[in-house]
Amino acid sequence: MRRAVWLIVCLLLTMNVTYGQSRRQKSQMRDSVTLETVTVTGKSKTQRLREGALAVNAVDVRSLVSSISSLNGLIDRTAGVKIREEGGVGSDFDLSINGMSGNAVRYFVDGVPLDTKGSGVTLANLPVSMIDHVEIYKGVVPTWLSSDALGGAINIVTNRKRTNYLDASYGAGSYHTHKGDISGQLVLKNGLTIRPSLGVSYSKNDYMMRDVEVWSDEQDDYIKTDRRRFHDDYLSVIGMLEVGFTDKWWADEMFVSASYNKLEKEIQTSQVQTKVVGEAERQSDAWGIAARYLKRHFLTKNLTAALSLSHTWDHSVTVDTAYRKYDWNGDYIKSSRNEINGRARTLRHYKRPLTIARADLNYVLGEGHLLNLNYSLNRTGNDRWDEVDESFEPANDALTKHIVGLAYNQSLFGGKMSNTFFVKDYINRLSIEQTDIPTVTGSRDVEPSSTSNSLGGGVGLRFQPVEPFAVKASYEHSVRLPLARELLGNGTTIYANVALEPEKSDNVNLGFFGTLKNARHTFSYEVNGFLRYVDNYIQPQVSEKEGMMQYVNEPAVHIKGVEGELRYNWDNRLQLMGNISWQDARDRQEFKNDGKPSVTFNNHVPNRPWLFASAEVRYDAAHLVSHFLPMTSHLYIGADYQWVHWFFLSWEGYGALETKARIPEKNIVGANITYSWKTGGRKRGNGKAHSQEYSVSLDCQNLLDATVYDNYKLQKPGRMLFAKFRINLQ
Repeated sequence: MRRAVWLIVCLLLTMNVTYGQSRRQKSQMRDSVTLETVTVTGKSKTQRLREGALAVNAVDVRSLVSSISSLNGLIDRTAGVKIREEGGVGSDFDLSINGMSGNAVRYFVDGVPLDTKGSGVTLANLPVSMIDHVEIYKGVVPTWLSSDALGGAINIVTNRKRTNYLDASYGAGSYHTHKGDISGQLVLKNGLTIRPSLGVSYSKNDYMMRDVEVWSDEQDDYIKTDRRRFHDDYLSVIGMLEVGFTDKWWADEMFVSASYNKLEKEIQTSQVQTKVVGEAERQSDAWGIAARYLKRHFLTKNLTAALSLSHTWDHSVTVDTAYRKYDWNGDYIKSSRNEINGRARTLRHYKRPLTIARADLNYVLGEGHLLNLNYSLNRTGNDRWDEVDESFEPANDALTKHIVGLAYNQSLFGGKMSNTFFVKDYINRLSIEQTDIPTVTGSRDVEPSSTSNSLGGGVGLRFQPVEPFAVKASYEHSVRLPLARELLGNGTTIYANVALEPEKSDNVNLGFFGTLKNARHTFSYEVNGFLRYVDNYIQPQVSEKEGMMQYVNEPAVHIKGVEGELRYNWDNRLQLMGNISWQDARDRQEFKNDGKPSVTFNNHVPNRPWLFASAEVRYDAAHLVSHFLPMTSHLYIGADYQWVHWFFLSWEGYGALETKARIPEKNIVGANITYSWKTGGRKRGNGKAHSQEYSVSLDCQNLLDATVYDNYKLQKPGRMLFAKFRINLQ
């Protein structure tokens, strides 16, 4: 009887800790007769995020930081997510979530828009040593992010452990690629905390271009051959410093920060590969300052306030002053036009100051009931001029957004059910001065200044009757306001379109998931289905003749899809993952404005993959060679595979179907090996324990050296090797 009572108590304790803890711990409980050992297994932070009411993936970066060089490759292998790059290191890329891509997806760092770091900062060059995990919201975006994202959002969560540490790494790889990251934290006794970070990326991107057209004097015709890229150098420098206090009576957190980003990028091609660029380049400098404040029990016991304010000075220059026409041999002939768009010489400046103010208030109504009120102001300027093109008209435009969100969150039945209900108000203010190329940009068709208002809202539900099975559903009517890049162009390869309309969408998500586990085996699964009904869908459109791109509205696009993911973990040694995604995005405008049938009706949206899959395996082989390695070491061996079905570059309805340009099927195999070891851990004279962790890794992307085409049918590098050394001091 006594033993049975103890077992019941242990079971209740296990259930309680499982819902409230994020780490594995072991406890030993003794009675007078026997000695029992009960393993209490909790859920990690990323697992709890995946099991929330909204459709969200969580990617653990901290455990993989020793082997990865950028976030792009890691996120690209997530279910429902696809990244399409336009070249090698530092190239522009397009990320899609559940069929919505480009600027419909918003990016954040600790809940603050990534734009505050400068327009040159992306997932590809953000220092990975500072990152803990990444949250990927699909379709419905929570109100606390205060965003007009239509297709989802990516929130990068940095390392916030309140310990002193220094994390530094350096890597070198193919095509003259070098990357270095360093981040750290110093916490003083008075609560003063200092967090510096620095990231540097450089690459010549001089990989081999296969089957490009060059002129042959011998054959007196164009032939296809292989040539090395020759004008694609990339340099990015990102520095950040955050200083503040934690755990004070007047603030739980109060920080001020400064950031700097410098970008230098040579331009090798325009939006089409056949147009070779040999002189034009893009440069940018961005300075930013920010302040953030967090206080629990703000003014009253149950109120938490998170406030932030930032301003960024972003200045970019596009240099296109060579009247030359290059080929893939690196040769050129003199021309009467510039390289990028075939117009006059340009030395164009864009100053885009960005001001963001945010306020997030959470009030606890009672146990399991939370009210959230969020407001954000986002103002982007666009001061532009040209040093050499006298025909270019300077202008100073401004885009201002106000977004207000109100949400009510519930947690019921001991956490088995969670619900969220929310409404959002979107206010958009435009002030447009530019009037150049009106037939292309639509500058004559809009008012110089205008204000619009839109409402949105939705609901998210999750119910978990038993541990191995749960179901969740969400719906949102969302509005996405065009960005400065879409409305005003980028000064290089993108024309302005000031007549763009906001996107509006009804998003529906339905999924189920679960986890089965015992002492050594853990198996988890997740399946999601989604529908997107989008009006005024903003789609990039490429002119192959000019090599330029412009964002346009498609009146109606419907997207439906299904994705599934399986994960298996054996004894924290062997990890297997596989996922597959099907996304069907089609034009649903049957008739044009003049009443004539639309040629593209029911066509797949072009330049969008619709079927893709990936798989990964990772094994800790340290125990196999434990006789030769220290006890505190790990030897990880991993491999990954990605497959993407071919898809059309342009609308299916235009031209002969059999001759249309296609982005070919993609099959990419990668492999990596990482060895890490720890030293120290013993207490020093000050009573604190110090430890050092070291790691060396070798990563190979495109192991089989396949010819791979991606966004806009632009060719990516072949086989790439990257070696990395990392040291972490605690």
